[in-house]
Amino acid sequence: MGIKENFLKLQNEISGVRIVAVSKYVNVEKIKEAYDAGIRNFGENKFQDAEKKRSQLPKEIDKNITWHFLGHVQTNKIRKITGNFHYIHSVDSLKVAEVLSQTALSKKIKQKILIQVNVAEEKTKYGFSVNEIKENFEKILNMDSLEIAGLMTMAPFTENEKILRKVFIGLRELKNQLQTEYKINIPELSMGMSNDYKIACEEGSTIVRIGQAIFKENNP
Repeated sequence: MGIKENFLKLQNEISGVRIVAVSKYVNVEKIKEAYDAGIRNFGENKFQDAEKKRSQLPKEIDKNITWHFLGHVQTNKIRKITGNFHYIHSVDSLKVAEVLSQTALSKKIKQKILIQVNVAEEKTKYGFSVNEIKENFEKILNMDSLEIAGLMTMAPFTENEKILRKVFIGLRELKNQLQTEYKINIPELSMGMSNDYKIACEEGSTIVRIGQAIFKENNP
């Protein structure tokens, strides 16, 4: 199957969930093919790669795409990232949030962010621990130039459904707790990738980040 068939299959499986096509490993032609298939949300991990691809896309395509920044946010790249992506999924520390807020303020914009939570507390992954975000959430909430659009997590790379479910339930419960405590709405739960998106959606994901399951040809 090609990109269009892969996308239609995903839409049928997880109706109502926003599918972000992770395009970091594909060229502009593949992005155009995905766009023609109906995909309007794309995610990139590096600003330089995104900038190069966007400059090669026809302007009418680029302006119709919602761009998501998915990679680790380096503080020295924040000025470039801020305002150039509709959503930044990977705000993984208070320092990053502070610099993003200051930069957005200087650009006179409100930047939509998702707070990255390392629910599984894996040493190899970035993100706040559940306790850290509870301690720091109010500080980020009070940064006027940031809009908390949601929470994001990456589950361990495993086929163990019990472990995956525990992580996704943990993020959903954290969102519910924060909404209740601060009397706000946190719209998005960004969780689930090509290997675990079905379980993530069963546990309340509103955004899945899909690369291989869209762009890999001849998927079964």
